Amino acid sequence: MHPVGCHVDGDQPLKIADALGAGCVQIFLSDPQSFKAPPKRHDEDELRNSPVPIYVHAPYRINVCSPASNVRYGSRNVLKSTLTAADRIGAAGVIVHGGHAEDDVAEGFGRWARTIEDLSCETPILIENTAGGKNAVARRMDDFEKLWTKVQDVNPKITLGVCIDTCHAHSAGEDVSDVIERVISFAGKVDLLHANDSKDAAGSGRDRHCTLGTGEIDPEALRHMIRAANAPVICENKQPQPGEVMQSDMDFVREALGG
Repeated sequence: MHPVGCHVDGDQPLKIADALGAGCVQIFLSDPQSFKAPPKRHDEDELRNSPVPIYVHAPYRINVCSPASNVRYGSRNVLKSTLTAADRIGAAGVIVHGGHAEDDVAEGFGRWARTIEDLSCETPILIENTAGGKNAVARRMDDFEKLWTKVQDVNPKITLGVCIDTCHAHSAGEDVSDVIERVISFAGKVDLLHANDSKDAAGSGRDRHCTLGTGEIDPEALRHMIRAANAPVICENKQPQPGEVMQSDMDFVREALGG
């Protein structure tokens, strides 16, 4: 079985993982709403040598496909600094939202490709689907496929992958009964699954997570997506400290996987 874990506070991720019995964790290395570079951590050696896979979520403000040069270049810089920091801790992957190209989605594909051309890192870069927004380059799976086709072979020195968020797919209006299979058909595999339920109706474009099995996504559809992904799973019903909600979500995933 692939590891099952959750997004946790970044100060003591291994301690929280141990308290929850999590098989993997996801953290931020810097303020997710900032363009500031991640600071050096005192526990880099400990994290790098841990058997627990640690995923890093890049700051939300990153939008490498923006037509605004200050946003685009600022995003590229913070992505580079996040990847450098992730390399130092031996991260299992850095998750980056697809972003928005306010002028034209196709232009966004090209800007993503030019961004990737200039990257050098050991940590895999996992592009994540998004829930909403005008001209989002990875909201609808047909657009995500076009983006993937554009970027997958641009830079052989790095590893690219796909992170699929179940809440985002639901909120984007995708048919969740086969969305994972459609991703696998163009990307080959799902590298990481964000298993999240949604507080909002399908197609709402809203990204509001809730406890698995209690929201607007059919629980059986959630179980199917979890099984079909055949990938490590992170639950993102975020809490700063270990709690019943995190445990409940991981239990839901493990039960879906038959473990």
